[in-house]
Amino acid sequence: MKTIKYSIIALAALTLTACGEDFLTNDYRSGLDADAVEKLLDESPDAVINSYVNGMYSYMVEGYSFDNDAHDIFTFASILHVADMTGQDMVQEKSHWFNYDYDWDNRMFNYRRTRSHWSTLYTMIAKANTIINLFPEEPAEDNVVARAGLGQALAVRGLAYYYLIQLYQQSATSDSSIITLLPGVPLKFAETEAVENRDSLNGRNTVGRVHQQIESDLSRAVALLEGYERPVKYFIDQSVAYGIQARYFLLKGKWQAAADAAISAQELAADNGLAIMEPSLLHDGFMDISNKEWMWGFDHSTETQTTYASWFSMVSNMAPGYAGLNYAPRLIDKALYDQISKSDERKTLFNDGVGVPNADGEFAAAKDLPYANLKFGDKGDWTMDYVYMRVAEMVLIEAEAKAQMGNNAEAATALKKLMVNRDPKWNKASVTVDDVFVQRRIELWGEGFNFFDFKRLNKVVDRRYKDSNHRTKVYAHHGADYINLDPKGNPYSWEKLAKDWTYQIPVTEMNENPRILGSEQNP
Repeated sequence: MKTIKYSIIALAALTLTACGEDFLTNDYRSGLDADAVEKLLDESPDAVINSYVNGMYSYMVEGYSFDNDAHDIFTFASILHVADMTGQDMVQEKSHWFNYDYDWDNRMFNYRRTRSHWSTLYTMIAKANTIINLFPEEPAEDNVVARAGLGQALAVRGLAYYYLIQLYQQSATSDSSIITLLPGVPLKFAETEAVENRDSLNGRNTVGRVHQQIESDLSRAVALLEGYERPVKYFIDQSVAYGIQARYFLLKGKWQAAADAAISAQELAADNGLAIMEPSLLHDGFMDISNKEWMWGFDHSTETQTTYASWFSMVSNMAPGYAGLNYAPRLIDKALYDQISKSDERKTLFNDGVGVPNADGEFAAAKDLPYANLKFGDKGDWTMDYVYMRVAEMVLIEAEAKAQMGNNAEAATALKKLMVNRDPKWNKASVTVDDVFVQRRIELWGEGFNFFDFKRLNKVVDRRYKDSNHRTKVYAHHGADYINLDPKGNPYSWEKLAKDWTYQIPVTEMNENPRILGSEQNP
């Protein structure tokens, strides 16, 4: 690991975090000087690398104090939950944490949400760059742990930029040259990376430049993770890197590349014994990383769980959190529920329109409400695991990509891999993009995809329909005609018809980053 030593100065002030697994048990938990870090690297380089990698993933599940201990900010998982709160398919039955997101009123530059999203994703990037700093030269092919450490950092950095560009600018599958010229987000690099015009990249790079960086990071991650067998399931391996890459290609509209990456992810997952779960396993509470379909998630322990400031506190009507205690239960959109076939096992993950009233006609618990979700469960000690990626998603990406290319029969064949384990009566010979979209909404309900899917596919969020069970009746149209360049083609002069789909750059960044001009703020 001689190459690591070149980065000692950059690492000297950092804190290394362990996770409790035997292979990571160490005392690297306090600030270390350069000599101490170099000694540790000499003695146990693999443990040091794994410790840094573990720290990156541990940050992604932190619940932290932000503006008076707000319980609606729990790093990466809160971004996923906001994506459901601002979509079509999740109903917040009462106003509580996340109510401003549900009301489509949380995107302005001086609001907490835009700052917390920005801070979370750029902290993920910073932690990834800390690991990248360990490797001023690409590790040799026989150094699997080092290559995996670098690959995982690049995968997380690419993932963070993937979310940033969707949150803070327009994104659509009909990606055009106009969209790629729009102002994007700053790009941050490790000190050891040779990057031209590093300072200028701290401004609002074009969407195209951000896409280029995402694609580069993920391609390198896939290559570096070749042959890597992860020690725990919350680390990223090559199957997960392919999965993140498939998500990006779907966003970009590179259909064949999306299908290929999704197929590679499925094949590698199958090699590791992962596959679409049987109907009976759908009722396991979506809370255990050992589920045969989970490709990537976080394995919570009593040390890492964050109780009320957590995903399960908000989404589970079974757990004793804000949803389960009836402060703000989470329900499925009635219109989507009605689209689920009666023979589909997933329909049983939600109450029907009657619910489960008691003898007095009242609902004793959140789980008894009409349309209450029963998908997410409770372990009794708040150690419910977080799901980030499943084999089902890869099947859905493959199916959509093939449908987008007009290969509707092939899309149906792909989708059947999922549906044979969901609805025994489903047997379509041909499916459209919209057919796949409905199945994405049903299958991935509550897992953090809704807003991003509606945005990239230019779908309408319409909660005003007759007999809607939504508390907030919004109508949000994204549309493809959201930009109007001036006659000189100035990419910073645009008119957006659906500004609510894009967050403003937070005031802290606008004040502290001289590379972003006030005129470059999102409308």
